[in-house]
Amino acid sequence: MGLIAHLGSGPIALDTACFIYFLEQHPDYSGLLRPLFAAADREEIQLVTSAVTLLEVLVVPYRAGNTALAARYEALLTRSRGLTMVAVDRTHMRMAAQLRARTSVRTPDALQLSAALISGCSTFVTNDRRLPTWPTLRVVQLSDVV
Repeated sequence: MGLIAHLGSGPIALDTACFIYFLEQHPDYSGLLRPLFAAADREEIQLVTSAVTLLEVLVVPYRAGNTALAARYEALLTRSRGLTMVAVDRTHMRMAAQLRARTSVRTPDALQLSAALISGCSTFVTNDRRLPTWPTLRVVQLSDVV
C-alpha cells in the first residue's frame, strides 16, 4: 500500500525531509514520495509546506557551494504544480507560539505545523518523531509506511 492511501482528504502538508528525500533520491523514501509528487503535478492532490522548508533545504547546498542543487530545490518549492509554499506571517507566528506554549515543539517545527493547520491540512507527512500530536492534524511518519 502506497503513501497516498495513508493520507486522507484535503491538502497534505510536507515537512522539509520529504523534499530532501525526493530530490536527492533517498533509497528508502524517494520511491514512496514519487507518486505523491506526481499526483500533485497532475493537480489530483494539493501539497503544502511553509517557507521554512526553503530555508532548511538551501543550507547544505549553499554550504557545499552547490548552487545547482540549491536552484533545483528553489524551483521545486516555488514552481511546482499542486504545491503551495506558505509564507510565514504574523498569524503563523502566533499559532506557532501557541503550539510551543502547549508542547515541546521547536520553533521551525511549530512554524511548519502552523502553516499546515492554517492551510486546512488534514495530514502532516514527516519523519520527525519529536512532533507533538494535535487534534485536527494527523502526523504520518514515512518510516512507518515503508
